Amino acid sequence: MAKLAPPRDKYFLKSLHQEIDFYDRKLAYLSKYEVFATAADRKGTEDKLIAKRAALEKTARELAASGVEFNEAELPRSFRADADPAGRGIEARLRS
Repeated sequence: MAKLAPPRDKYFLKSLHQEIDFYDRKLAYLSKYEVFATAADRKGTEDKLIAKRAALEKTARELAASGVEFNEAELPRSFRADADPAGRGIEARLRS
């Protein structure tokens, strides 16, 4: 019996938004509080989190573009226009 793909509906999109927001918080914590032995260790860990978040963001944006409905209040903070007036993503804000 083949595995079924998860349904691509508004509830799946909501969970994607929650997971993206979780990765945003992890990245913010990493840049502010986490201590690493070297800058390379920090960059490696940060790059892994950014890669995982990017895949989730791509899927969420594709679903939204295909017409899956969502509530503006449930968007991750990094997606909201008022939280990001310059139009920069979370990666740019963390590295500045």
